[in-house]
Amino acid sequence: MNTCAYPGEARPLMRILMTADASEGVWRYVMELARALRPREVEILIAVMGPALSCAQREEAARLGHVGLSEKPFALEWMKDPWREVTSAGDWLLGLEERFEPQVIHLNHYCHGSLPWSAPVVITAHGCVLSWWQAVHGEQSPHSWSRYHAEVAAGLRGANLVIASTRSMLDGLTRLYAPIPRLMQYQNAPRFPAFRTVPHGRDASLFHSLEKRNEILCVSAPGDDAQNLLFFKRMAQDLPWPVYLIGRDDLEGADGFDSLGILDEPGRAERMGAAAIFALPTRYEPFGFSVLEAAISGCALVLGNIPCLRETWGEAAIFAPPDDSQAFQSAIAALIEDNGLREEMAGRARARALAFTPEQMAESVFDAYRSVIAPRLLAAQEVG
Repeated sequence: MNTCAYPGEARPLMRILMTADASEGVWRYVMELARALRPREVEILIAVMGPALSCAQREEAARLGHVGLSEKPFALEWMKDPWREVTSAGDWLLGLEERFEPQVIHLNHYCHGSLPWSAPVVITAHGCVLSWWQAVHGEQSPHSWSRYHAEVAAGLRGANLVIASTRSMLDGLTRLYAPIPRLMQYQNAPRFPAFRTVPHGRDASLFHSLEKRNEILCVSAPGDDAQNLLFFKRMAQDLPWPVYLIGRDDLEGADGFDSLGILDEPGRAERMGAAAIFALPTRYEPFGFSVLEAAISGCALVLGNIPCLRETWGEAAIFAPPDDSQAFQSAIAALIEDNGLREEMAGRARARALAFTPEQMAESVFDAYRSVIAPRLLAAQEVG
């Protein structure tokens, strides 16, 4: 555990126990938030579960003097048959709370919201297997996911506040997990928690618009069928510009991508800064850090026409149905053929992206922390 030193103070203003995992989206959110919260005199203990962090991730956390790490390789709630380990992880987390004595529990997973915490609980929603399944398969998830549904619903109802990056994400959670009103009078079901929308933020100083080349960029998350990359790979063969892929190319079939492999942050920034167009025909994306990075880097955006992305990017991107190859190809071709349009859309994307700052995110999240702490402070004062 790294210690947090504030001159003249024995303890920080607020201590936060925060869960995380090594996945790019969750880890990036946690690091950007933790870094931006530093001026507010907080101490954060990050409890990491799931696959081990990389050396680069540990080094990134170690550079933040107000952040400590505690790691256990417990299975995450969306993994195959995880429930014994999810229970063990809960015991471990409660032990961390007892020793660390935080004022706030900030969960970046759902199920542990139902634990008997002493401190109030904030959950940030980063996605959902059931909504992912519906987006990818066009139908409700199979019965094998019923335990997941029950555990996530209990976790959400145990929270004091739920945060998501978009209203669309919150609407999806409400639709899938909120108790049916007419049953509540019979089951005495607890109220579904309060919601708050807080867009994610990214440090814009890490990404720059460089001299643009006639190339298209895409970012992959191996094994995520929602990203629809095989569709894009086949379509890419007919585009006049080359398409480069950041990430592993695990797709069999057409040779439409030039794979760049997994790049570190400076490597990603360089490729994004040079690419003229960023394309992602995804069927499901709660927010999308790769889209944000590309927009900061001055790429014109062509994205799957899904609610979360439309809400986030509005008129700063061109949208096309993620499974309509002709529409998606036409959207990219329009940018290739019209330099003025491409430059205009790149400018719109960058201007919108620069509004999604870590500082703005941290201000909203810190306000959320205070909102869940305040009722307990008031109750303590009344008892006193």
